[in-house]
Amino acid sequence: MDRGIWATWYDLADDTRERFLGWLHSSYLPALQQRPGFAWVAHYRNDGGGAAMRQLGDNVIVRPQEEIGNGSQYVVLVGAPSPHTFLKPLALEIEREPQHRDMLALRRGLRTAIFSEERRVNGPAIGQRPQGGTPGPAIQIGSFRVRSVEEEIDLGCWYAQYRLPHMAQMPGCIAARKLNCVAGWAKHAILYEFVSLEARMQHFEEPHEALAVDAKEWTGRVVRYTIHTPGSPVVGPRIWPPVE
Repeated sequence: MDRGIWATWYDLADDTRERFLGWLHSSYLPALQQRPGFAWVAHYRNDGGGAAMRQLGDNVIVRPQEEIGNGSQYVVLVGAPSPHTFLKPLALEIEREPQHRDMLALRRGLRTAIFSEERRVNGPAIGQRPQGGTPGPAIQIGSFRVRSVEEEIDLGCWYAQYRLPHMAQMPGCIAARKLNCVAGWAKHAILYEFVSLEARMQHFEEPHEALAVDAKEWTGRVVRYTIHTPGSPVVGPRIWPPVE
């Protein structure tokens, strides 16, 4: 069971990237994986998606006005049976331990959130989920708010009636999880898992995300009232554990 997810977005300076990632993958993330109650740990690099995603980011997505961490180059995801796993004790205390503190301080634009799974659908490729339940070789994760109760209801209807049923039938899709925030700026998140970035591009971005450009489409309407965190959605490959 992994109905709780702890997500951390961040950036790295070019002169610290190689040293930090080497330490993260060889020391910190394996240690995190061993913490009692944690089901899995995964690290993704943001590659940004294709042309439809760039058009979406340039022309449609509204950025938050509040001052929040703007990191989006990388995201670490940790799964647990419940979001309360990260609160008893507080997961963030791990980052303040002396053996981790100095290296983790190299992260820039840090933003973190704890999510609870609202709804999950498995896709046709669910059999390719790695052992231990780690999310797939490629993901898209978006995090956002909306502006009113009416928009919240419309958003819920869109996921329940349109987006999640489509994901359950989409070739190359491992799973999709709609998440609600327990702690963090964004109230909502969506995590899509794919067998590869190529499958995501062919079956998801080109036929589905491209609809967001058209304000007459339901998807286009939803995109125009959601207020995304900086860099959302993150699209990219899993870089730890390595994809075999």
